[in-house]
Amino acid sequence: MSTDVEPVANNRHIPVALSSASVYPLSVHDAFAVAQDLGYEGVEVMVTNNAVSQNPDALIQLSHRYHQQIVSIHAPTLLLTQQVWGAAWNKIEKSCQMAREVGCDTVVVHPPFRWQSNYAENFAAGVREIAAMYQVHIAVENMYPWRVRGREAVAYLPHWDPLGQDYDDVTWDFSHAATAGANSLEAIQALGSKLRHVHLTDGSGSGKDEHLVPGTGTQQCADALQHLASNGFSGVVVAEISTRKAKVAGEREEMLAETLRFARQHLSIPLVRSHDN
Repeated sequence: MSTDVEPVANNRHIPVALSSASVYPLSVHDAFAVAQDLGYEGVEVMVTNNAVSQNPDALIQLSHRYHQQIVSIHAPTLLLTQQVWGAAWNKIEKSCQMAREVGCDTVVVHPPFRWQSNYAENFAAGVREIAAMYQVHIAVENMYPWRVRGREAVAYLPHWDPLGQDYDDVTWDFSHAATAGANSLEAIQALGSKLRHVHLTDGSGSGKDEHLVPGTGTQQCADALQHLASNGFSGVVVAEISTRKAKVAGEREEMLAETLRFARQHLSIPLVRSHDN
């Protein structure tokens, strides 16, 4: 028996978009401008304390000005955005409403924090109900365990890992996977059609959420993208790297350009193993 690696035709072009989080601490406006300059195919808007990120009319204007489709809305479910849009379910509903207003159908959310017990108790059912109400996909993102003095603390309910949870749609983040010590390729294969959305980045497994340029960490980013390209992935790949340490002119743009090159290279030449008996 011989095993060869052969290219497989990709029947669907998988768009590569840019998360507005990737230009932090610059503005949402900068995210659209950079996306256009570098040749991205859309923008994921992370809702923050920034007024523009919460304003659908302003986002539509940016979308038209820079010819960048808004591919997804990231709900303000981060620890640092707990004051945005009030109660937890209100955050989800307003994000879905804004998604419809700006013309996209994917909303990224984090699982509940453990202290949001009432919210967490009916989270999966509530997400499914709101998704149906607004006719969008609410893709729950994989997170990671928090560690305090070397011990794992329960930070998310029902769990930081979406595998095995009752979600219709999932977002997979490679940096979060590295922090959790998870294997992204195996997880993506296991999720199958539940995988709706991808945050392309990387991590070293240091225990910190690093959001490295893909290919510079320990996650099998290239293999995972090739798997998506050869297995009918119907969602969007979104670059979500950290550029906040960029110091010299052009450094942020080069990191984002490299991420785009990496994505397009491995999404355009998917590989599978063929077995000859």
